[in-house]
Amino acid sequence: MAAAQGLSVFPITPSSSATNQSCRKPFELVLSFNPSTSFTGTKLSVQPLSFNQMASKRRSSAVATISFSLPTTNKEGIASDKMPKWSARSIKSFAMGELEARKLKYPSTGTEALLMGVLVEGTSFAAKFLRENGITLFKVRDEIVSLLGKSDMYFFSPEHPPLTEPAQRALDWAVEEKLKSGDSGEITSAHLVLGIWSQKESAGHKIMASFGFDDEKAEELAKNMDKDVIFSFR
Repeated sequence: MAAAQGLSVFPITPSSSATNQSCRKPFELVLSFNPSTSFTGTKLSVQPLSFNQMASKRRSSAVATISFSLPTTNKEGIASDKMPKWSARSIKSFAMGELEARKLKYPSTGTEALLMGVLVEGTSFAAKFLRENGITLFKVRDEIVSLLGKSDMYFFSPEHPPLTEPAQRALDWAVEEKLKSGDSGEITSAHLVLGIWSQKESAGHKIMASFGFDDEKAEELAKNMDKDVIFSFR
């Protein structure tokens, strides 16, 4: 019947050398289609990916995930193109916060996870300021487990754990403060940290306070909220 339809199946036995080489490289399925024909114009081939191709694909995937993950708040009466943009470091901090929430197997991304995200990103002025004041990633992570406890070992967080209400308000605060300032430029990681601090009953605020962060330090950081951009070019 296969012969009548013009189809045939042959067993393929690759040589040992070909097998050894193919097993060492990842493959990509490539589908090409010729619109002038039907099934016979569709070719499915398997091509090995080079290391550079793999790295490029991973980078593009990561950038897409980070770029579309950060929730933004659109205020009434303000055109979307007039809304302040988040800096690259603040976007990455948010993405790292989601990842930290997943590592701890938490069902949502809270202010404590956003705080960890800033510290994991690590290159912003805000992260440097936190470290200089004794707030480090390892200390914060330990304090989070002490405060919130460990999740069920059989629980798996979603790919993008939804924001808690305090975490969403922290992001909203950052946007509002940038709008109030009337300054051009981006929303930085410092805005994000101060947004966390603004949520007095949140886990992130409590953890910062437990390490000696107070309103005086918040004011000091607020004076340098736009330094992320300057610091990023050093």
